[in-house]
Amino acid sequence: MNEVSRRTILAATAGAGVAAALPWSLPGGGKAAAAQGGHAGAFAEAFAGPPRTVQGRFRWWWPHGLVDPTEIAREIDQIADAGFGGVEIADVHHSVEEPLDPAEHGWGTRPWVAAVEAALGRAAERDVTVDITIGPSWPAALPTVTPQSTAAVSELAHGLVKIDGGSYDGEVPGPAVEPASGVTERRLYTVQAARLADGAAMEKPYRLDRASVTDLTASVRDGHVGFTAPDDGTWLIIATWLRGSGQRPEAGPHTEPASYVVDHFSAAGTQAVIDFWEGEILTPRLRELIRRTGGSMFEDSIELETEATLWTPAMFDEFRRRKGYDLLPYLPVVLRMHEDGVFSYDGVTDRRVSDDLNDVRSELYIEHHLRPLREWLHGLGLGLRIQPYGLETDALASSAVVDTPEGESLGFNNLDDFRSLAGGRDMGGNKRLSSESAAVYGGSYSTTWDHVVRTVSREYAAGVNQAVLHGFSYANAPGAQWPGFAAFTPYDGGVGYSESWGPRHPIWRHAPDIAGFMARSQFVLQSGTSRVDVAFLRQKGYAGTGFGAAWFTPEGIPRGWTHQFLSPRLLELPSARVADGRLAPDGPGYKMLVFEGDAFNGKVETMPLAAARRLLEFARDGLPILAVGSWDSPTVPGVPEPGENEKLTEVMARLLAQPSVYRVDSRAGIADGVAALGLRPDVRYAESSPLLHARRHDEDAEYYYFVNGSEDEVVDHDVTFATTVRPVIPYRLDLWTGGVERAWVHEAGRGNVRLRVRLDPGAATVIVLARPNWLGDGVRRGSNVRSTDADTVTEIDGRVVLRAASSGTYRSTLANGRSVSTRIDSVPDEIPLTDWKLTVEDWRPGDSPTETDVRSHERELDSPVPWTELPGLADVSGVGRYSATVHLGPAWTGGHGAYLHLGEVSDTFRVSVNGKALPPADQQTGVVDLGGFLRRGRNTIEIETASTLLNRMRVFRPDVYGAVDRSRYGLAGPVRLVPYGQARLK
Repeated sequence: MNEVSRRTILAATAGAGVAAALPWSLPGGGKAAAAQGGHAGAFAEAFAGPPRTVQGRFRWWWPHGLVDPTEIAREIDQIADAGFGGVEIADVHHSVEEPLDPAEHGWGTRPWVAAVEAALGRAAERDVTVDITIGPSWPAALPTVTPQSTAAVSELAHGLVKIDGGSYDGEVPGPAVEPASGVTERRLYTVQAARLADGAAMEKPYRLDRASVTDLTASVRDGHVGFTAPDDGTWLIIATWLRGSGQRPEAGPHTEPASYVVDHFSAAGTQAVIDFWEGEILTPRLRELIRRTGGSMFEDSIELETEATLWTPAMFDEFRRRKGYDLLPYLPVVLRMHEDGVFSYDGVTDRRVSDDLNDVRSELYIEHHLRPLREWLHGLGLGLRIQPYGLETDALASSAVVDTPEGESLGFNNLDDFRSLAGGRDMGGNKRLSSESAAVYGGSYSTTWDHVVRTVSREYAAGVNQAVLHGFSYANAPGAQWPGFAAFTPYDGGVGYSESWGPRHPIWRHAPDIAGFMARSQFVLQSGTSRVDVAFLRQKGYAGTGFGAAWFTPEGIPRGWTHQFLSPRLLELPSARVADGRLAPDGPGYKMLVFEGDAFNGKVETMPLAAARRLLEFARDGLPILAVGSWDSPTVPGVPEPGENEKLTEVMARLLAQPSVYRVDSRAGIADGVAALGLRPDVRYAESSPLLHARRHDEDAEYYYFVNGSEDEVVDHDVTFATTVRPVIPYRLDLWTGGVERAWVHEAGRGNVRLRVRLDPGAATVIVLARPNWLGDGVRRGSNVRSTDADTVTEIDGRVVLRAASSGTYRSTLANGRSVSTRIDSVPDEIPLTDWKLTVEDWRPGDSPTETDVRSHERELDSPVPWTELPGLADVSGVGRYSATVHLGPAWTGGHGAYLHLGEVSDTFRVSVNGKALPPADQQTGVVDLGGFLRRGRNTIEIETASTLLNRMRVFRPDVYGAVDRSRYGLAGPVRLVPYGQARLK
């Protein structure tokens, strides 16, 4: 055993040296102008080196403004040199183990502003985009707002007293829920009397006789109210008090004085945010830098929380103006205590009124929060990126308003949650759907790049085209221990959330490879416009619910169908028109719209009258529509106006009578309904498949992103693509290397192309159907091979070549139907790799929280073994390099190559041959083409693997990480060298 100790500083292990280690890394990105064409071959040029604007991003967590400008610049460099294109500055420090001083360097202070200026300055030099959170942590909050401010978020707290003896003369009952800290004022809002319904028990929710509700507010004098019950029933006096909710942003204090959350439903709340930024933060230098970096302001999900009833002072007036009736008589049924209803009239009325209230909240949030923020930010040169969910509001409509809606991998239950936001994005004509990606509870120092890739790859297929990884922590903070400050770990004494990416991790060494994959995927998915088969209309635009689309989610996706969700408000947008049988022809181009009863309320057949009228217009314009349910007695959501349900019934009857509309009784009939409409998906699989895909369309090409969503099933079957590109040449894009190659084996028909797709579990690819000369290669016609017995057909030095793993004669059928035979002579047998040498870098705590002591261990092995299974290395985290030699005899010629099959690897890997680094390899397949790198005689193959820090953290901080299972690190194999032969197609 050879033990060598050396001292390194973590910060020095990243930066230019890491990114420059491989010529395929993307530290500088490609030319942004190439992204949307400009000349033939522009797409391929930009795909090989994507611009910064499409590269992945990080949440960047700071401990207030307690940061150093030199370190800030160094971390921007680390992120940029690794091939990531943006950061989001966030005041997040859940894990701090010593107090911070918000008065000295908290959010919004001069030191914090100076640090933001430093970050923006360095980002401008490195062409990195900087987003800034709207306030300290979340939700949006300000130190200039108190719970007593008109700009503060408010609540209605109810009080209750039972009338004994038929009358009451006493104090108005006070709130049943104690006020939050800092709430010092309250205002009596309403006082009502109500009788319990006949037979109702005195228990929550109290069932009231709706007709008995009496307004006593005007009779209150000096805090007293008198009331005599008109009958012998059980009566209640119900008071409501308006007060600030007292909510503070997550994990404070962030400021001095403390910040309080603003009202997201009033102009006052949003204006307070704008005024604070304009008056306290936006220095002339900051304004100039913002225009140079061109990022966004970010707000997290709408986590407005109260133990009473969420409110806004103008709600009564706004409700009456928007819904046409007075909310006061129905107020008891919308009151909440600890998130549960307190009073009830009946289930139908309760639901209708609550639906109306939530609908008004949606409108107020869009009109008073989103639109003013977006207008203000555009004036500064910023966009608005928001997670528009968290309440029962129309997140889909909000997604159409903001520049970049965002979802999250942690809080979303499935991919349909992303498809919901994607529908709003596309109907609103916006470009990006972002994801707060790869957040893992309990994943600190154990989240792998493999997990990141598998997570974002699936999200990409659901419409996401910008990943903001969770996250990158600033290097240090008071009380931090090795390997530095981490915003979310420890968390409540245990392992926290996600990862603190950066050079503190051994696997950061391979970050450029992952960054390249993400950037190329996002470049493709931000090109052109989205194309989707089905619009699934929901009565409510909720997101983050986990609700899927009937039939299409469980059965349609495996057959090739794609879908998004729409809410009724989206049907009022200018994009919501029908042409050539498609809805929103300039955007998603849905070929069918499907609706059923309200999935959030037992599939009750309800539809806004305005939405039904729009559907009727669409049907008359030729849009195929599938209705699920009877729809013979539909009702409008909310409390109907007189005659409104009758009008809806009439419109729905006319809708169902249209020739482009088909109705089925239940979800069980959807498949038959789709067939009756004569529709097929634009992408069809030869068999039921775990493939997930997304489609983008532009003038010269169509881009199909595919990922194998299975954990263990290999995809290997034909895929048929509908296309309007004529003539057409198909290409395959390598998301890891940036390579573009012709898909020689395919069959082109009239309006479609069929070719084979093979993907290992979790692997992704892109198929492009392009016009001639799309690559600028002068190719004017789409010659192809219809079929072949060989393993693959490729192009080498301008020649079409067959490749196979064994010798023999292979028959191929060309586009013109002619059959040809190609002979591949001897192919060497599989070559065993023995006599391995393993060198392991052992990362240990250094002399400070940001220093790492790296030691070296060497082992001789007969076959590759995970280093965690070797004596003395079980708790080692770091980087392992496995090397072996192979001798290729005189028979090895240019007609031979070989695939290196790695077998089991944890986590990431890189391969070099004879000292030359190979292009980044698909981390999901573990198979690397060594053709062109091997030579006759002695060849040295090195496989570098990198690990998380978990195993070292288990022994360094057992109180936090000791209960987590040890990870298996390194190369387990079996490693095989599998030769192939190749010959020119004849």
